[in-house]
Amino acid sequence: MSPEQVLAACQQGIAAWQQAFNNQDAAGCAAQYHDDCIMEAKPFGRFEGRAAIEVFWQGIIEQGFCDVDYTDVSWRAHPDEGYILTSKWTMNKAYGVVHREHWTLDNNGRARLISDEFEVLGER
Repeated sequence: MSPEQVLAACQQGIAAWQQAFNNQDAAGCAAQYHDDCIMEAKPFGRFEGRAAIEVFWQGIIEQGFCDVDYTDVSWRAHPDEGYILTSKWTMNKAYGVVHREHWTLDNNGRARLISDEFEVLGER
């Protein structure tokens, strides 16, 4: 795949995650992560693996969080593979930053997160 095709796949991955979250679908959110992804969700903690990540997102959804939106989105090529996303984000009840999402392609050519680091900065 060309770098442009890899970037487009990564952009489709974050769009799929956002759609799943806004549809209150924790399993759909978790599907965007590699099986062994590590997610650092500040101040909540570290979550390892797709199953743990799904439980985290289910809990957030059950607390009434929804309507995520991204601004100041930046993509840069990772020196080894995939792309790194950084951005600001807002939800109906909180806002924060994505410090670093590393998106790579799986064996089927689908972009998935292999690491995710974000932070809640405040409530809305």
